[in-house]
Amino acid sequence: MSATEEAPLVRLEGVGKRYGNIIALRDIDLEVGASEITCVLGDNGAGKSTLIKIVAGLHRHDEGVFRVEGEKVSFGSPREALERGIATVYQDLAVVPLMPVWRNFFLGSEKRTGAGPFKRLDIPFMRSTAKRELLDMGIDLRDVDQPIGTLSGGERQCVAIARAVYFGAKVLILDEPTAALGVKQAGVVLRYIAQARERGLGVIFISHNPHHAYPVGDRFLLLKRGRTLGYHTKEDISLAELTAEMAGGAELEELAHELESAGVQGAPELREDARDLGVSD
Repeated sequence: MSATEEAPLVRLEGVGKRYGNIIALRDIDLEVGASEITCVLGDNGAGKSTLIKIVAGLHRHDEGVFRVEGEKVSFGSPREALERGIATVYQDLAVVPLMPVWRNFFLGSEKRTGAGPFKRLDIPFMRSTAKRELLDMGIDLRDVDQPIGTLSGGERQCVAIARAVYFGAKVLILDEPTAALGVKQAGVVLRYIAQARERGLGVIFISHNPHHAYPVGDRFLLLKRGRTLGYHTKEDISLAELTAEMAGGAELEELAHELESAGVQGAPELREDARDLGVSD
């Protein structure tokens, strides 16, 4: 096997991005291999969106190295990323609510039959293929002819995941797929994310919720203000530690020390909050 075949599907090495004088990302490392889920965690403004745009081909990075299967790349468009097997499923899915599920599944890549001016949509093929591919992912919809707008948010996310798999994605970027979902629907989506990993895909799962990321994640990149706050494998960190690191427990502990030294009331309560986040003295 060649070195390229052994390389991760996607690797960022010291990647940075500037918008004029604004530093959006600085010195970011990230890796995702086949059958792996790398979770990128952070609050609003942490740099998650900029990272997505670089990997998805919307923006070029300014610093560092971006590799796909060992080869240096600098995508100029999302199509270039798609041609290398990188597909992105955004939180606001691009679907036509009144069109049936199967039509949305093939939207923009419709299968046609016939020749010349007599080509027409191959509806039986698209309907049966959408049904089969969804079933292969464990998604058993009642009817692929129903308008996709009648599905729950979780079901629509799952259709988008299955679509990306069918059209040859090697790497799947999921932008906050569980953010607007309740517990039950989030659980459904997480199950299909794990299913994508079982089918050999590399998944980059963007989230602000460690309780959604930890059960399925293999690696965890924590971002804050465009910089790496932490980068861990699952063996290196527990859910409590991951939550504490995201919530800034260490910062609370440091602030409690400063307030105590200054004789400010409320320091003991602040220290207690830090302990609740898993940060010890």
